[in-house]
Amino acid sequence: MELRAGSVLFVVRDLKKSLEFYRNVLGLKIVNDFGTNVVLTGGLALQTLESWAGFLGKTPADIRFGGAEAELYYEADDFDAFLKVLEQHPETELVHPVQEHRWGQRAVRLYDPDRHIIEVGESMAKVARRFLDGGLSVEGVARGMDVSLEYVRELLK
Repeated sequence: MELRAGSVLFVVRDLKKSLEFYRNVLGLKIVNDFGTNVVLTGGLALQTLESWAGFLGKTPADIRFGGAEAELYYEADDFDAFLKVLEQHPETELVHPVQEHRWGQRAVRLYDPDRHIIEVGESMAKVARRFLDGGLSVEGVARGMDVSLEYVRELLK
């Protein structure tokens, strides 16, 4: 037997507010709207707090928000364009400003309205291309990104 992944589900206090965030800041679109559960592009579903608590046989007060034990990760082909969109939403709280990881990828982490952590990183293909355009050989790109030569070749196709 093999399992197939469905989607990531975030429990939200205010579905309308969360939908505005995911649509306006991250550019996700609604795939299915089931009332208390909305499926978005990018493999994310949002579930109302009350319905989630009911599924678990809990009260809404039993559900905790704001943990820092997980994140939802996206890559942006045009990271700079994403940053411009983010600038248009100063109400969005950042976990940290843009940082460049040791492998060269630029990324920013932010909170959604319920303090779920979202990371948006520059696509790895763009990182490889930036390194190559900066004068590194393909082998140098692999060393700089700390990945295999085979992976770099796939990224550069």
